[in-house]
Amino acid sequence: MDDEVNVVSALRRLLRSENYQIDVASDGIQALELMEGQEYDLIISDARMPVMDGPTFLARVQERWPSCMRILLTGYADLTMTVKAINEGHIYRYISKPWNDDELRIMVRQALQYRHLERERLRLLELTREQNDQLKELNATLEQRVLDRTAELKQTADWLDLAYADLKKSYVTATQVFSSLMNFRISKDRQTNSQVVAVVSAYCRHHKLSERVSNDLAMAAALYNVGKLTWDENLLNQPADLLRDRDKVKYAKYPELGASLLMTLEPLQEAARIIKHHQERWDGAGIPDGLSKEEIPFGSRLLRLAVDFVEFQKGGILSRKLGRDEALSVLEKYADRLYDPELSKTFVALCREITPDALAEDPRMSSLDTRRLEPGMVIARNLLSDRGLLLLNEGKELTRELIERVRTFESSEGSSYSVVVYRQAHSGTAN
Repeated sequence: MDDEVNVVSALRRLLRSENYQIDVASDGIQALELMEGQEYDLIISDARMPVMDGPTFLARVQERWPSCMRILLTGYADLTMTVKAINEGHIYRYISKPWNDDELRIMVRQALQYRHLERERLRLLELTREQNDQLKELNATLEQRVLDRTAELKQTADWLDLAYADLKKSYVTATQVFSSLMNFRISKDRQTNSQVVAVVSAYCRHHKLSERVSNDLAMAAALYNVGKLTWDENLLNQPADLLRDRDKVKYAKYPELGASLLMTLEPLQEAARIIKHHQERWDGAGIPDGLSKEEIPFGSRLLRLAVDFVEFQKGGILSRKLGRDEALSVLEKYADRLYDPELSKTFVALCREITPDALAEDPRMSSLDTRRLEPGMVIARNLLSDRGLLLLNEGKELTRELIERVRTFESSEGSSYSVVVYRQAHSGTAN
């Protein structure tokens, strides 16, 4: 839905080869009338529209047709519109204008695949309920029939597991894309998200934390500073120790703001809780709730250590950038005041034991230039452009087409990328 003829024409041309049925509306009222008479799998709406803006329209769609996927087209300056669409319209993704054709085409395909998987999941759930009812009736008959039916149910359960894994992967990918938004506004030497994720992931692997805890911590590490998206450029690039007055107050609110943005998404609720409390202090003098000691969630205590370790080195906390060993010394010095003392010991010990480049290493990983990439290799770390744009997400298996696309982008940007890959398909990289 868009009121600009040239935008609608561009979208039609872009999606014409995909064999989709496409209907167009020029405003929200007309679009809602169309939806009354036909079921749609995907809505693409501009943020700024006459009569009814995009987020309001998508919120109406969410209320009436919650299963319909929703994508918002927005300008870089429309942050308020985007947040409204996330909170009220529960959008699947949003993309900034002008868009990249390949990215938009892939986004539409992923959204429709997500819709197909969700429809299939509901069908399989209904099938499971029906088969359970039938199983009760068959329980009084031959034992062999019960065994046969049990085998069928196991197959159905396996399908559900596969469907759920695909859905979970979609959320992880969306998290990585959302995280990369911060990189558009921060110079490359001050970007921290990927390093914080690497440190947290290394700790989780070394101490064999559960998959669920590890995933929640990884998502929290990727999104810990999303509450800073509303800051102006000056505030974003100021070390915390130089902030004064209103800027200091605004800084204190970023963990809670970030948590509130994510709390409405069920798979991110635990990550949101970790983010909300990651600036609490062990002595109870932190923000936002003044929690102390074990009152602070474990994930928040670990995330605070990782964030401070990275930001001390990047100049995000002090006006002077610290070296790696200096940063670890500060963590030790303020254990029992800022940090959990026992957790701080294990964290510092791990960081001293491994080299900076080995924080997320695996013997099967290789760092290759794009000319040495081959189909079948699996991305071991997110590949970001020089501007912080997510090009390939961890767990993606390379095809010849993807390799050519990365090489073309590399050439157009005048850059040279090193890609960390598994040389052979590696199960579990996309958990």
